[in-house]
Amino acid sequence: MTTVKDLLNLLVLDKISDNAFNGVSKTIGSPIVFGGQVLAQALNAASRTITNTRILHSMHAYFLEAGDLDLPITYQVSVVRDGGSFSVRRVTAHQNDSTIFILSASFHKEEAGYNHQIAMKTSIKQPEDLLSWTDMYKEYSDFLPKGIKSLLAIERPIEFKPTTFINPSDKKDVAPNYDVWFRVKGSTEDLNLATKQQILTYISDYNILTSTLNPHASIAHWGNTLTASLDHSMWFFRDFDFSDWLLYSIDSPSTSGARGLARGHIFTRDGKLIATVAQEGLIRPINNGK
Repeated sequence: MTTVKDLLNLLVLDKISDNAFNGVSKTIGSPIVFGGQVLAQALNAASRTITNTRILHSMHAYFLEAGDLDLPITYQVSVVRDGGSFSVRRVTAHQNDSTIFILSASFHKEEAGYNHQIAMKTSIKQPEDLLSWTDMYKEYSDFLPKGIKSLLAIERPIEFKPTTFINPSDKKDVAPNYDVWFRVKGSTEDLNLATKQQILTYISDYNILTSTLNPHASIAHWGNTLTASLDHSMWFFRDFDFSDWLLYSIDSPSTSGARGLARGHIFTRDGKLIATVAQEGLIRPINNGK
């Protein structure tokens, strides 16, 4: 996949009945299905059962089993409620006889109300002054660990530009924060809000667990730590577009018991907060981190 068109071909599911949809998978460099893909596909399924123009405002999901890249995924949607203001859907994802994922999503009718938000960091470097993942691969591939090198080598429809480059060979603990600019590749002019939210959800599973490893970088890295998304929640606040870079500002309040909690806020370049994400992930040392 190299453009947003390729990504949409992946995220828009085949309808097999009123409340059931099929999807396929594409690797992002790992041997199992990318969690962001399942999240976004499940939202695609849920949104296609909404017929009252209500807007997605929150979702909560659990990853139950690793997905097989070679098998189709069937998404079954349950209509939980269509109330006066909110509609709720539950989505269950299956491969063969296994349930690999569950999601609940809530949709709200458009209403006027109070408005405030937290501020975006003002001292952040701008994307024009930063290296992208592609730039890093070209410049540092001979020195990168195998796992990071294979991740950066994959062509993808999103361009990422971290505000800081953490050299894994430094073996130095750093703050539990990670800020990364991103934008999608290709034309996004005709995307409706539901589609933009699905794309944003796909992207939200990238980078977020990095903040949970940063404070342990002197002993921990992607090569000696087993990581996996356990759950994922997301709240959507405001409409937006993909015409410019967006900032994913992530921190980790805690890591313990082989689990790490991370949370992130997604801003437009001019500082509008469009979504907030929270994820707990498995952060399991392999061989005691040696």
